[in-house]
Amino acid sequence: MLGVYARYRRLSLGVKILIFMVVGVVVGIVAGERAMFLQWIGDLFIRLLMMSVIPLVFFNLLAGVTSLTDVSALGRLGGKIIVYYMATTTIALTIGLVVMHLLEPGVGMQLAGQVDESFGDVPSVWDVFLGLIPDNPFEAFANGNVAQVVVFAIFLGVVTLLLPDKSREPLQNAYSILAELFRKLVGLIMYFGPIGIGALTAATVAEYGAVIFGPLAMFILGVWGAQAIMVVFYMIALVTLARYSPIGFLKKTGPLYATTVATCSSLASLAVSLDVAEERMKLPRSVYSFTLPLGAQLNKDGTAIILAGVLLFTAQAAGVEFSIASQVTIVLIGMILSNGSGGIPGGGLVIALIFVEAFNLPLEIAAIVGGIYRLIDMGSTTINCMGDMVGTTIVAYSEERRGTG
Repeated sequence: MLGVYARYRRLSLGVKILIFMVVGVVVGIVAGERAMFLQWIGDLFIRLLMMSVIPLVFFNLLAGVTSLTDVSALGRLGGKIIVYYMATTTIALTIGLVVMHLLEPGVGMQLAGQVDESFGDVPSVWDVFLGLIPDNPFEAFANGNVAQVVVFAIFLGVVTLLLPDKSREPLQNAYSILAELFRKLVGLIMYFGPIGIGALTAATVAEYGAVIFGPLAMFILGVWGAQAIMVVFYMIALVTLARYSPIGFLKKTGPLYATTVATCSSLASLAVSLDVAEERMKLPRSVYSFTLPLGAQLNKDGTAIILAGVLLFTAQAAGVEFSIASQVTIVLIGMILSNGSGGIPGGGLVIALIFVEAFNLPLEIAAIVGGIYRLIDMGSTTINCMGDMVGTTIVAYSEERRGTG
């Protein structure tokens, strides 16, 4: 018994997580609904990760920004990654629309009953951009507003770069030490990751173990298909823009996807993303500590696919057809709203409901999707984080070429 435990301790975190996920599947099948009792263990694990996310994002961004040579380097990095994020989100929305047009999962689905709860209005573009600036940075920390924390960290990092050397260097060292401190905290929490992720897996299997037929099953398959197409696009981008082997990339980033599938949270998975970027991908900290936290808030390709899917699924069930002009509007609004899901489990569903209401469609179908949302959210979160890692790899490659050219 001790020999088995000793061998287990020598396994990598990714292998341990996979083992407990398999155990979780078996427990969920055998125990049935009783396995849902384990949900609290998974929820505790997510809360511990979320506890460390805000300071981790803040100090990693500060350490990354201030490690750049100058403000122009920050502008160059920011410009590259934002162009990438905007392009991939547009592609993700388009893929979601095309797949749902081809499969038509909502056709023939009967609407029954009404959903009374209102999920709010679509914010204007100006409101979205204004909302990125915190009135009070301490309030942004307290409320967990990651977008505002990111903006505050970037401004503080830029100002730090403008300080004279005597003042700048102690701050750079402090930021790096604090970033390392919170990475260690996350490492301690991830020590219990396999147990937490195994518990989440068991509870998920217990809740969704029954086979789902009909239009809802076709919707799920459509979303999964669109997500698979997005993965293919990422691999093509890796080969074309970074000269990186897709197989090598997937092997090195494997532990990240075990976490995304289990937690369904881009933010909770961020700690693992940072660790994978440094320890397994060997990417420069000056790049990944800036692009990955930024992507966790701004790059939601998986969420974008779900937005497009839920909207067309609802429209088809309601017998509504969108013109080409309307679908251009869908893409533009989807780009804005996909950034607002917050990176938390189920955050994309609330945004999807707002998206549906924006086009005056009944909320009933979107609410029904909520019952099986975790099944598609696992892939959505994986796509979100994979997109961040692909973009980081591409930007790191371009920076390396620039340095050697």
